[in-house]
Amino acid sequence: MSATRHELGVQLAAHPLAYPVIRALGRVGPVVRVPGLGVMVNDARLARQVLTDPKTFRTGGGGEADLWTPVFGPSMLVNMDGPEHRAMRRKLSEFFTPAYVKQLCADVLDEPVDRMAARLRSGEPVDVVDATKVMSGAVTSALVGLTVTGSALEREAGYRRLTHQSELITGMVKLGRLSLTPQQIGKARAIADEVGAAASIAWAAGDENTAVGRMRHFGLSEMEARGLASAFLIAGTETISSLVPQLVALLHDHGVLPTVAEALRAGDTGPLNAAIDETSRLVTPAPIILRNAAMPGRIGNVRVLAGDRVVVSTLNCTKAYGRFDLGRAHPPELRRLWFGAGPHFCLGYPLAMAEIHAIVGALLEQGPLRITGRKAARGVLFPAYQRLEVSRA
Repeated sequence: MSATRHELGVQLAAHPLAYPVIRALGRVGPVVRVPGLGVMVNDARLARQVLTDPKTFRTGGGGEADLWTPVFGPSMLVNMDGPEHRAMRRKLSEFFTPAYVKQLCADVLDEPVDRMAARLRSGEPVDVVDATKVMSGAVTSALVGLTVTGSALEREAGYRRLTHQSELITGMVKLGRLSLTPQQIGKARAIADEVGAAASIAWAAGDENTAVGRMRHFGLSEMEARGLASAFLIAGTETISSLVPQLVALLHDHGVLPTVAEALRAGDTGPLNAAIDETSRLVTPAPIILRNAAMPGRIGNVRVLAGDRVVVSTLNCTKAYGRFDLGRAHPPELRRLWFGAGPHFCLGYPLAMAEIHAIVGALLEQGPLRITGRKAARGVLFPAYQRLEVSRA
């Protein structure tokens, strides 16, 4: 099967009906009003204009806030606007410093990374999906203050459980129905409360060696810390678990895995950084970003009314630039659009990059790899592999 068919298979497994419809709407024009859905933006330049204009386009009233606030509360950062959002970002301006990110990954990832590498060296296959879920779960556990104890295998099981909880919540969201039912809200809130309780305990302890303890040191309230813990649960596990296996698969399927690995072993991280950006562009871990028009305005040639839902189709915006190309230079309007733009650009971006480098770097250091089995995940919000098995070639 060709690389393009593998890529399409992952998208269609996640959204068999919505994906073809969204792609078809992307061909209608850069901005299109869709009855019952809202104003869809399919152009990267216009999408960036929307995301960098928080005065006109806000997260509430049909945006991200309406989706997540009933589950996680009002202080999740991604569902905040205006002075409250700016105040929280200021408090967190030094949260993900390079030194903190480096130390966190060393504390949390060294052991599972070594175990994964050892399995490959011994000739065993490794499921990149499972390994990534374990590691992203480990990082998220550290962030939210959730202590996982026991043997290495028992801790791995605990980390898998955390990522599964995140999948249960995001799996309730469908691209064709951008809201949750009361029953779904109840189920999602029960899952979120467990993470929130752990965050509250860590906040009360105030240990600055923990992430939540650092939040208290930066001036965040207990409610704000709980909200951020929820954001880390969703963004910290789902994005990484979706992206890393697809990155490995794309490099393998396009025949550039040896080139990136050779550069990395020589100390050159440039090709891997380019691969991360190009993979993110192509697979678009977050296929849509929601906003609400707070006042009348225009997006391109389309007039927008106050109260209109604006659906930024990052999927269409990024795929407009063509097929996978490791040498592609991303223009300014496209630059990391999948992580947002403007005041809502992903706070955890530095940590996400550190995690990806740690996991993928360890894989590529083991020499030539081959994919021995794969299966796309069905019914998920973030297109992903359910299994991607690799072995040393």
